[in-house]
Amino acid sequence: CAYMKIICCGTVFVFGYNAVCSILKGLGDSKSPLAFVAIAAAVNIVLDIILVGPFAMGTEGAAYATIASQGISFMISVIHLKRRNSVFDFKFRHFAVKPDKMAAILKVGLPAAAQMAVVNISYLLITGMLNRFGVPVAAASGVGLKINTFAGMPCWAIGQAVTAMAGQNFGANDIDRVRKTTKAGLYLNIIITLLTVLLVQLFAKPIMMIFNPVNAEVISDGILYLRICCGANSLVYAVMYTFDSFAIGVGSANIAMFNALLDAVIVRLPVSWLLAFTFGFGFPGIYIGQALSPIIPAIAGFLFFRGRRWENNRLIQQNREVSYDYERQ
Repeated sequence: CAYMKIICCGTVFVFGYNAVCSILKGLGDSKSPLAFVAIAAAVNIVLDIILVGPFAMGTEGAAYATIASQGISFMISVIHLKRRNSVFDFKFRHFAVKPDKMAAILKVGLPAAAQMAVVNISYLLITGMLNRFGVPVAAASGVGLKINTFAGMPCWAIGQAVTAMAGQNFGANDIDRVRKTTKAGLYLNIIITLLTVLLVQLFAKPIMMIFNPVNAEVISDGILYLRICCGANSLVYAVMYTFDSFAIGVGSANIAMFNALLDAVIVRLPVSWLLAFTFGFGFPGIYIGQALSPIIPAIAGFLFFRGRRWENNRLIQQNREVSYDYERQ
């Protein structure tokens, strides 16, 4: 409880850091945020050792170490942004709330937040289903999810790059480059995801044994999870995530939110439940449900990309007005 209270008090640093890093990525600088994360991790490790060790502060010490590292990372990122780009002078008068600008941000931000909430809630419910099959299945699925998450990081990184680059080109009204950027991101995502999946499939057992070298049942169930959930479906997920990233970049975050609902609510949860409990597949049915979930959203994202409605998104004009207003101040 004390840990959570301290961590919650430090969320202002997390928000500030993410906001600054989003600006940097929008300016085409993805290296600096990586450096800031590395600094935060190093500071966190050092403070953990000091506060939990010699000062014997326990979990509270770990919490203070976390928010201190986040605060330091935030301050460094602010200083870097101020030196890098004179537009962001961080004067108090420029922090006024302006309804038109807030509306432009919320138009993209709220659907993106809803997307993340839907996805995380669906995984909580999936975890609840898997827990019904006993400790070995729950443990194997937890480890499998961690491995799958790690394997998906390159895909997410490329997706963030697609969002930033598509947004830059879209703001410049260069529609042709938006399409080329998205296609390049899609091809790159598929290739890297394919290589990652091949590695996971080839070394599924050794990877599982890193987390649990003793329990044969956990290892076996975990390998099954990776065979189903980190296979060909990962390529479909890469397609879905690329098009979702593109949609957010062009100001149509509602498309990404809609795809999240398709993925989680329409496919993953009901199909997993039906296969596992109605048709008697057991816990492998839940794995299959997860594997099938990105297919429909990937198709929907592709159709949105091929269409032309997004080219006339009014957020372009809103963003131009915002930038012009700021420059005149």
